[in-house]
Amino acid sequence: MTENDESLNAAILRLNGRAWGIAAGLLLGGGLFVATNILVLKGGPNVGKHLRLLGVFFPGYSVTFVGSIIGFIYAFVLGYAIGRLIGGVYNKLVGAGT
Repeated sequence: MTENDESLNAAILRLNGRAWGIAAGLLLGGGLFVATNILVLKGGPNVGKHLRLLGVFFPGYSVTFVGSIIGFIYAFVLGYAIGRLIGGVYNKLVGAGT
């Protein structure tokens, strides 16, 4: 295997941690945003009693429209960190570097 083949192989195996972070952040943040707003639109006497518990981990989060924006930010940051971690661990395991 030549030097060009090795560098090409490393480039193919390498994951982009930033892209994984943004994708995971948008997935988690968007999911929480949509779930919260569905419950807000649904309404009722006890809106989102289970989802409201996220306020323990995400200060300022509540099952309201403003809370869905705050929750989106928290979940995006968490998802971004998880995505970067996945990309970094994968790159270390395959030896592609970070």
